[in-house]
Amino acid sequence: MLVADDEPSIRETVSFILEMEGFAVAGAEDGEQALAEIRRLRPPVVLLDGMMPLRDGFDVCREVKADPELAAVKIVMLTALGQKTDREKAVAAGADVYITKPFDEDELLALLRRLTAGS
Repeated sequence: MLVADDEPSIRETVSFILEMEGFAVAGAEDGEQALAEIRRLRPPVVLLDGMMPLRDGFDVCREVKADPELAAVKIVMLTALGQKTDREKAVAAGADVYITKPFDEDELLALLRRLTAGS
């Protein structure tokens, strides 16, 4: 699993929560690094912030979903952007799920278990 967020505290917190549940986790602090890690690791799920330096999460999502070799990667937009237009933009980019911060830890874990079932 990849956690891509430019805020170190959020990246570390989410990674800790996932690691405590047994998920293998990598991190990325900007959109370019996220794309490089997605290409390198081919994670089953990416938790992707909408607002990051170099490339935003929507652009990363679009590029991942447009690449036939990466299209199966599940994208969970995990972002503070809570407007309806942001959600629509994420869906148009190909995001599988859109969650706004702050998030419910138990709901996030249940979602990730469903998305990784069979992986």
